[in-house]
Amino acid sequence: MGSENIISLDDKGYEVASLLQSIDVPRIEALSIACLFNVEELSSQDIEKATGLRQPEVSVAMRSLYERGWVEERDEKRTKCRGRPAKYYSMKVDFADIIQIYESKIRKMNEEKLNIIQDLLERVI
Repeated sequence: MGSENIISLDDKGYEVASLLQSIDVPRIEALSIACLFNVEELSSQDIEKATGLRQPEVSVAMRSLYERGWVEERDEKRTKCRGRPAKYYSMKVDFADIIQIYESKIRKMNEEKLNIIQDLLERVI
């Protein structure tokens, strides 16, 4: 089932991608998440068109998101042309769950930094 319509990121999508990047989500992953979080399913080509990413970048982003269990991937045999099957992707977890994962990571990292600062202060005092 994939999307036959031309998909493009709107202002909200770019804002989501920008905010994700501001918390150190890699650009290609941020754009891919922003592209997928509000749709049922998109082909690799749809993601390329919507985000302006190149095919290899989409593949790298999708592999990373797939390995984390955040996206599902399915192949669909092409009927009109030869070649590899078309890849379709959909979000497997809620966007809010992804944000909570990043929040936990940031909180843990900040806690570790605060502990280091405390250790430094104890050594100086």
